[in-house]
Amino acid sequence: MNQHIAHIAIVVDDYDDAIRFYTGKLNFKLVEDTALSDTKRWVLLSPPGSGSCHLLIAKAANDEQKSRVGNQTGGRVFLFLYTDDFYRDYETMIAKGVRFVRPPAKESYGTVAVFEDLYGNLWDLIEPAQGN
Repeated sequence: MNQHIAHIAIVVDDYDDAIRFYTGKLNFKLVEDTALSDTKRWVLLSPPGSGSCHLLIAKAANDEQKSRVGNQTGGRVFLFLYTDDFYRDYETMIAKGVRFVRPPAKESYGTVAVFEDLYGNLWDLIEPAQGN
């Protein structure tokens, strides 16, 4: 059996604002941006060096979805961005105005800090410890 997660959907208010944030502040690549209708697009983003899993940017289409923008997991860290150089990426993100809500810390699994995306979703930036 061969399975993998292809995309993880994140609900946003605006496609273009989300694209600007992820490409401009997090250095993600715009993999695809295809219009599906007058109001719906298929937008895939991925961090540099990423494998086959992408963020699928989904514009909120109704009030229930809009209520989830920025709080898809009830305030828990939502996504985990691994890096091969924590302080390079941390300093770059700080310089680009990314808001960190928890400072860097050394943990048994690696160096980690928590940041917010443009909607308030929480992310871990992690450089795994050797052997993890």
